Amino acid sequence: MLATAESCTGGMIAAALTDVPGSSAVFDRGFITYSNPAKIETLGVKIETLAAHGAVSEPVVAEMAEGARARSRAFMSIAVSGIAGPGPSENKPEGRGCFGLSFGSDVATEPEDIGARGREAVRRATVEHALALILLHAGDD
Repeated sequence: MLATAESCTGGMIAAALTDVPGSSAVFDRGFITYSNPAKIETLGVKIETLAAHGAVSEPVVAEMAEGARARSRAFMSIAVSGIAGPGPSENKPEGRGCFGLSFGSDVATEPEDIGARGREAVRRATVEHALALILLHAGDD
């Protein structure tokens, strides 16, 4: 079973997964935690982690992924946070994304610079990258 924790994609990963007939056999639920309070309240992301690293960071997506897995029936969860644009945030460029995967007792994170392609293209590329990561790790124990 799989769960998602999404910020910048706003549920697009869950939507892509559930577009596939029969996905209910492998997809448990999705968490859309766009705001920092939602990340804290829904997924258990620590205030200190957000304050120290910002929402678009590997430590935050690690906590998002762990929180999604712990709050679901999933064996694997994927979390994403990023700067979709238009334009950069105060400290990070447009197209900067962070991905977190929690599977079994392991957590892996990965930053990805998708590039300043515009909001829609950044969000689509983020979904594609997340789906590729899920496939890459689907057989991991």
